[in-house]
Amino acid sequence: MDSKLATETEAKQAAPEQNPATSDNTSLRSDGKPQSYSMLEPKMRRIYGQFYREVYYSESKHLDTKTQELISIAASLIAKCQGCIDGHIKKALSVGATEEEISEAISIALAINAAAIVDLTDIAAVNLNINHFPSEGPRFRS
Repeated sequence: MDSKLATETEAKQAAPEQNPATSDNTSLRSDGKPQSYSMLEPKMRRIYGQFYREVYYSESKHLDTKTQELISIAASLIAKCQGCIDGHIKKALSVGATEEEISEAISIALAINAAAIVDLTDIAAVNLNINHFPSEGPRFRS
């Protein structure tokens, strides 16, 4: 019986050979992935770092750390930044955010994303002159 899946040996043979001189890249993490910010010039990394520190660690900030982290969870979800989501949930928990507070932040992100979809489809309906389900009165009915 012929298999459409390559065997492990065939997969190894088909893989390009690595050049030992280039495979020892110190800019790789222990899991083989590139270091974060590896494509950003050092000057821009410094500027970003200064901005980040000003937002999260400045003595003149107006929001407490827990509130900042809850907002950051929601923003990270909308931005689809996995590393951000992980980091901000971890930090929120470390500064005392409850499971319920984190859940509410996630729910807010969910509501905003859902509203964005409604907004985009409303614009499409206007552009295409369609109105599939006309409604009267309030947007939400009990």
